[in-house]
Amino acid sequence: MRKIIYIDSEELHSFLQSANDEVLGYGYEWENENVIHLHTKPLLHSFGIAHTVLFRKGDACANCETAQDYIVEVNKNNSDITVNVIGCDEYDINYIPAKNELYSRNKGILELNILEGKRVMIVGLGSFGSQIAIELAKAGVGNFALFDFDRVELHNLARHTSTTKDLGRLKTDVLYESILGKNPYAKVDLFPININEHLDLMEEEVGKADIVICGTDNNESRFNLSTVLVHQQKIGIFGRAVTRAEGGDVFRYRPGGPCYCCLIGNQWFGQSQEEITSREQLPAYMSQSDVDANIQVGLSADIEPICNMMIKITLMELSRGTNSGISCLEDELVYDYYMWANRRERRHHNWAPMPGAGSKPTIMRWYGAHIKRNENCSLCSNSAQMDLDDGGDIIAGYSEHLKVVDMSDVSLNDLEE
Repeated sequence: MRKIIYIDSEELHSFLQSANDEVLGYGYEWENENVIHLHTKPLLHSFGIAHTVLFRKGDACANCETAQDYIVEVNKNNSDITVNVIGCDEYDINYIPAKNELYSRNKGILELNILEGKRVMIVGLGSFGSQIAIELAKAGVGNFALFDFDRVELHNLARHTSTTKDLGRLKTDVLYESILGKNPYAKVDLFPININEHLDLMEEEVGKADIVICGTDNNESRFNLSTVLVHQQKIGIFGRAVTRAEGGDVFRYRPGGPCYCCLIGNQWFGQSQEEITSREQLPAYMSQSDVDANIQVGLSADIEPICNMMIKITLMELSRGTNSGISCLEDELVYDYYMWANRRERRHHNWAPMPGAGSKPTIMRWYGAHIKRNENCSLCSNSAQMDLDDGGDIIAGYSEHLKVVDMSDVSLNDLEE
């Protein structure tokens, strides 16, 4: 049966430009599918049947005896390159495209040369961060810093990009492979740590990033990141779902604008409204039935709209000022805060059904709001910044800004200023 062979074009050109006449390579075959991937370098995550492959320049000897399963014979005549695979009687060769061709279909919509040089820092690689990281890699973002100390657990699989084969693995490692699977030319730095315990490193990495995405599930990390974003004057995107993913929201910090602490001080959301995703977030004395009732994380489809908004805002900010197909979003996504409602329950139960809602708030659409900067903010006010520059501790004032409101009473006038 005819085989389908894939060879990495960048690896092939590197081999031709090297001084070596031959190099021992690696082959991976999809079982029972007659598809073989041949590489000069080992893959990070191998699959299927493993083969030994010899890449060799020039004509292979007709009577060559070799222990290799396949010999890739490469000939170059001026600019023309021909490849012959010895070990297969019938085959078709396909090439994994070079870097400049990988995302050619995005041209005209995204400025790929710009995104390739951008560095995105993602803190929290759960159901939000995992999806966002992969989508940004697919868009052509070239540099990542990934933070998460957690490992993949069974309860993660309902909404996470990982699979059962990843159970027990560090989420940073899983996402590393996922990103390189989409963009093998991306540069990815891994930090399998609790960022709240490494504030100096956080400060250093925020300084390197073009934009920071916070997909964590606790206000401590959000506040610590916001502190550094204000100090470093970097853009930050914060996203989360509320209990059972009945809804969620996205906040964007831009230098000079309201910070995360301004948002909390303006009573938009608080600790008690955070989504509960694990047993550790609940009191030890709580019964198992109460635990099961509280840990209802909602569907992956429920968080998709929130992730998608974070991705679009991120791509827009990374491409800002360029003549790209998403430039028009700069006139649309102007708010600091966005809220999304998935279902008419709990805090959205008083919202009108979609048919005939008129000017009243309803589910399945975005609402935006401009947040006023708090002149007395313990984080971003002039006095707070002076204290920070002098080495003062501003985290002590955090708790007094945690206030909770009932979002079911919010009107469109409150949200769309």
